[in-house]
Amino acid sequence: MDTSSPLLPAPQNGTLAPRGLVPAGITGLGHFAPTRILTNFDLEKIVETNDEWIRSRTGIAQRHIISPGETTTDLAYQAALGALEDARIGAESLDLIIVATCTPDFYFPATAALVQDRLGARCAAFDLEAACSGFVYGLVVAAQFIASGAMKNVLVIGAEVMSRAVDWSDRNTAVLFGDGAGAAIVSAVPDEFGLLGFDLGADGAGGPLLRCGVGSEDGKVVQNGREVYKFAVHAMGESAVRALDKCNLSGDDVDLLVPHQANIRIIESAAKRLGMPMERVFLNLQNYGNTSAASIPLALSEAKRDGHLKRGDTVVVVGFGAGLTWASGVLKWF
Repeated sequence: MDTSSPLLPAPQNGTLAPRGLVPAGITGLGHFAPTRILTNFDLEKIVETNDEWIRSRTGIAQRHIISPGETTTDLAYQAALGALEDARIGAESLDLIIVATCTPDFYFPATAALVQDRLGARCAAFDLEAACSGFVYGLVVAAQFIASGAMKNVLVIGAEVMSRAVDWSDRNTAVLFGDGAGAAIVSAVPDEFGLLGFDLGADGAGGPLLRCGVGSEDGKVVQNGREVYKFAVHAMGESAVRALDKCNLSGDDVDLLVPHQANIRIIESAAKRLGMPMERVFLNLQNYGNTSAASIPLALSEAKRDGHLKRGDTVVVVGFGAGLTWASGVLKWF
């Protein structure tokens, strides 16, 4: 696959919802990360690298890593509690739980089912796997259930324990990933608010470039870093532009860009494509590294906590991941 060439033709999805459908938006956010921190200086003792090398190439200074006994379900559950509290609803009000993860505790049962049980909810539950694009995919799926009127409250969680999937002898991947979770309650919101448009896509021909699990070396993350970087630089910016186009908006209209927190250079490239200064881009990759599907909801939750999200703001979320996948959404913040 030539990842320097244009992406596959964009699917005809993500247009504005017809009048009569229920507007769907994020009404609560929460996040959680393990207490154990692995700094770049700690990594110097594990693999041939150093703090300057990691920071200059990725922007990452540290990452959170689970302790023995902690699981993806544990992280997802804690993030879910925060989102429920923020939305001021109880678990009994949930109609569906979606967990976006590529590091589940088991092949089955689904992590979402385990979270459902722990929360004491009685609702549908399933996992969704689109790697680092997973949360935005899940957000769009949840919005359809709300828009149709079939459901009132959907919990979407991105949760990952990437430390289980990393080859700690490979400095090209060991320095990148961390563990964490972020969660969002998706519910009906007033007209003109919520998810205005989106762009989802995939190019399975790029699957071999970033893979993990059955069929990959020792079940660990394997990445062609150069090719994935070339793909990501193009995919992030172009997907965000397409989503904005569907809303008749441009980068000038965006109050906050919340990108997948994978690499500072990729994020800077996406901001440049949108014509946005970095002052309007939320960053926390320096503290967490790449937490895959947890990355965007964790960043959204911190952005709200720190006062970067205000009612009426136009917010763009955008990510890319293994698959290869890409996803972006435009929200009028409620």
